[in-house]
Amino acid sequence: MVQKLNRLQVEKTLKSLRMSVFTPQEFQGVFKVPRQTALTFIARNLKSGLFMKLRNNFYQLQDSTPSLYLIANRLYQPSYISLAKALSHYNIIPETIYGITSVTTKPTREFETPRAIFIYSRIKQQAFTGYRAARLEGVVVLMADPEKALADYLYFVDLKKSFLNDRLELRNINRKKLINYIKLFKRPSMLKLIDKIYAEYRKPRRIY
Repeated sequence: MVQKLNRLQVEKTLKSLRMSVFTPQEFQGVFKVPRQTALTFIARNLKSGLFMKLRNNFYQLQDSTPSLYLIANRLYQPSYISLAKALSHYNIIPETIYGITSVTTKPTREFETPRAIFIYSRIKQQAFTGYRAARLEGVVVLMADPEKALADYLYFVDLKKSFLNDRLELRNINRKKLINYIKLFKRPSMLKLIDKIYAEYRKPRRIY
């Protein structure tokens, strides 16, 4: 027998299961309804204000505030948090980054959602490593190690797709580990870039 969907019960169930972000397929599985029933209910309740659309096939409850890191991991897979957002998180760069940056092995994409802008930059399959499960904002998400976030960033600097930040804080970076990650990209020019960055970092910094 097909379960009849009740708005209040659906909201209560999603919250009890902590389904912060869900797809129609996941919704269908939870409520044991045909695909078309799930799609129709979701569409109707986007208009009613119960749900918020993040991108095609990804939704959240309108009044919930799932972690932006969690949303980033879910919207485009495989991916992990890296680049500017991770560098800011680790205090490797001083800037506050409001968009959520990730790397992926899939084509580069950007999603502008009601919650935030999510940017995914493509790297080589052999370099898609150096991340771990980290607990942030009460949830477990995939995020690059500090050295890998820096290596990913320098890859795009080397490709001339990003500018080199002249205020990198390298004090807590394990240089050997960084170089091992750099080698995964198989770009000798990145090793020269590392030497340049460390040479500049060792120079006395001007105080204004």
